[in-house]
Order: sequence, then C-alpha cells, then structure tokens
Amino acid sequence: MKKLFTLLCLGVASLCVVQAQELSTEAAQQGQLSLSLDEAIEIALSDNPTIKVANLEIERYDYVRKQAVSTLYPQIDASAQYSLALRRQEMTEGFSFGGKNTFNVAGSIALPLFAPSVYRQIKMTRTQMEGAVESARASRIDLVAAVRSAYYNVLLAEQSLVVLNEAVATTQRVVTNTEDLYKNGLAAEYDYITAQVQLSNLKPQVLQAQSAIDITKLQLKMYLSIPEDVDVEVMGTLDDFRNQVLLGEDYSMDISENTTLRTLDIQRELLEHQEKLIQTTRMPTIAAFGQISYIGQERVDLSGLMGGAMGGATSQPANQSKFWWQYPINVGAQISIPLFAGLKKTNQLREVRNQIRQLELQRQYAEDGVRLQVEQSINTLLTARETMLSNELTVEQAQKAYDISLTRYNAGAGTILELNSSQLALTQAQLSYSQSIYDYLSAYAQYEKALGVETYIDTPNVE
Repeated sequence: MKKLFTLLCLGVASLCVVQAQELSTEAAQQGQLSLSLDEAIEIALSDNPTIKVANLEIERYDYVRKQAVSTLYPQIDASAQYSLALRRQEMTEGFSFGGKNTFNVAGSIALPLFAPSVYRQIKMTRTQMEGAVESARASRIDLVAAVRSAYYNVLLAEQSLVVLNEAVATTQRVVTNTEDLYKNGLAAEYDYITAQVQLSNLKPQVLQAQSAIDITKLQLKMYLSIPEDVDVEVMGTLDDFRNQVLLGEDYSMDISENTTLRTLDIQRELLEHQEKLIQTTRMPTIAAFGQISYIGQERVDLSGLMGGAMGGATSQPANQSKFWWQYPINVGAQISIPLFAGLKKTNQLREVRNQIRQLELQRQYAEDGVRLQVEQSINTLLTARETMLSNELTVEQAQKAYDISLTRYNAGAGTILELNSSQLALTQAQLSYSQSIYDYLSAYAQYEKALGVETYIDTPNVE
C-alpha cells in the first residue's frame, strides 16, 4: 500500500510537471502569462528548486533500495592470469619443476541463501524512501501556502489600487465641481484649495500601490521560477476566494496528517528497523558458492632426467599438446556464525533504544505543540473572519455616509470638510476591508498548513 502511495505521488508530480512546462513554454513565447491559482501552484510544484530537490531525494532512496536488493542476487566474478617463469623453482640442484608459461582462467559465483541483515536493510530502505516522500510532501505543503499567500498579495495590491483610483476619480470630480462653483462665486476659495489638497494626498498612495503590485508579482514569480521579464496577470478577486472559503469552511482538529508528526513517526520506525538490524548481526548467514578454473601449464621435457637411457627419446609424444590443461570445479556452502564481539552489539542496542525513548518524548511534546498551533490558527481564522464581516458592514455604512455628504455638498447644505472626511473614511474602510479579506485567506492557508492538508481552493471561473 505504501509503495502504491509512493507511485501515485510520483505520477501526480509527473503530470503536474508536464502541465506546468506547457504553461512555462507559453509564457516564454508570449512574454505574458495569465495565471489562475491552480495554474500558479502547478508551475510552482514543477519548477521550484525546492520541489525538484525533494523529488530527486525520493529518486536517490529508490537507488539505495535497489542497491540493498542487489546483494541478494548471485555475485559472479571472472579472472584471467598469465605468468612467465624467469627462473623456475628447483627441488634439488639441477632439477626444477613447473612450466615456463602458465595460463589460468577462473570463474566464481556466490549466492546468499540466508542473510537476515540484508532482509532488514531492504525494509529499512523502504522506510527511508517513505521519509523522503513525506519530506517532499512537507515541501509541497509549505510551497503551496507560500504561493497562495503571494497570489493573494497580488490581488490585495491590485484591489487597493482600484480603490485608490476610484477615490482619485471621485476627488477629481469634486475638485472640478468646486472649481466651477468657485469661478461662479458659489464656493469659497478655501473649499477649492481643500479639494485640491485632498487630491494631492491621494496621488502618493496610488504610486505606492502600483509599486506594491510590482513587488508582489516579483515575489510570486520567484516562487514559480518565472523570468522577471515575463508579465504575470493573476485571475480572480479577493471576494471570489473569500466566498469560496466561507462556503466550504469546516474547522477540524485532526492532526494525523501533520508533516512534523508524520516525520517523527517515520524516524521512530527507522530506529526500530535499526534495532532489529543490529539483532540480525547475531544470526548466522548461509551462502552457496561455486568455482571453476581452467589452467594451462607448459609441459616440461623430462628426458634429461633419464640420462639418455631411452636412446635419446623424449618423454613427450609427437602428437601431444605443448600445454597441460586442467579444469578443477568446486561447489559448496558456507555458514558464518557470530559468537562474541566484545559486547559491542549489546551497547549498540542500548544506544538505539535510548534514542527511541528520546524520540517518544519529542513526539509527545511535538503533538502538544501542533495541537496548540492548530487551535491558535483556528482562533486567528475566526477573528479574521469576524473582522472581515465587520469591515464589510463598515464599507456599506461609509458608502452611505459619503453619498449623503456628497448630496448635501452639491445642494449647498454641507461643507467640503464634511465631504473630505466622509470620502477619507470610505477609502480607509475599503482598504481595511481588502486587507481583512487577505488576512482571512492567509489565516485559512496557515490553518490547512498546520493540519498538513494538501488541498487548496479551486480558482473561480473568471471570464
């Protein structure tokens, strides 16, 4: 089941890579890219260096696992040797033995039959791969939360610019109207100057909002590994995402998917594998082996040893090979039984068990911390939610107040100070409302990050 989960993770990651690469190619060709939140997350999960490193780490542990499995395969070796005797060994003075030229070709095979430590090592590498998968999941969760926050930041900056531009346009109309009244003697010069000052005060805020858009887009492009010269346009509004979160909010205290706790559980499992691995070193190992050699040695003329008694005949027939070939074959089995290692393994077991007890305490403490973190994120989320709903009502009231003051001013019953004050209150209320939506969405993202949930809000359909 765990292996299936790992394969599914790699498959989904590969699919995201293909889709994100298509989006990146489109951006490079056009120099401009319109992104939904889903598309931004897909690009980040495929192109961000942090995710690439995490995926390569999973691949590395797969190679480690295959190395451990390969130790159970037959080990086959071959060797060849040639030797030239410059001076042959003598048994007695004047009598030497052994050929001058010798050839030796050998092959051997070894097959583990019972290797407990190898079996445990294979299980341990699988757990290590699960740890790499969990680490990659944690990286994805952190990156998704960061991308969402950066995406919302761009929307906040753009929405703030819209509010300020509306305030500038409204103030410009007031300035124009007041100027006409002043020229016709129906308004005081003070009203005209005050309206111009109000307009001048708004222009620096517009410039700051435009700069904020550029900075937030640079941050978003950094997470997405998109070149700076590509113009990125985000889709949707803060209100769209706000409505989706309000419709789907369901607060839970289930921390079983928290990446910190899951990582600690995997570390404990690794220590348990290590404990059993040390115990397997006390068990015997059995292996089968086989060896074959093909040896060729130059024959020695022994006729001189007979003192010519055979009438000068040689000991080697005319049709006999110059070399003497033989091929000994050996097969067998070998058992290795550890008997005593100076209490080294006993102390290794004690060390690992000590680490397990430490990890249990860390796990308990971390669980309490995660629960506190989730509770705090829920409280922050609820506070941001109430603040957002309150600011929404404040905007409605500020709009009504501004409409009344504008009507009074146009009718000559109100003052320019009353109009400027109501307009400033409306602008601040709208900016505060946008900021509260951003705070609410960011708090929801942090809440899901604390739970370890790999989900995010679907981008609303925007034409």
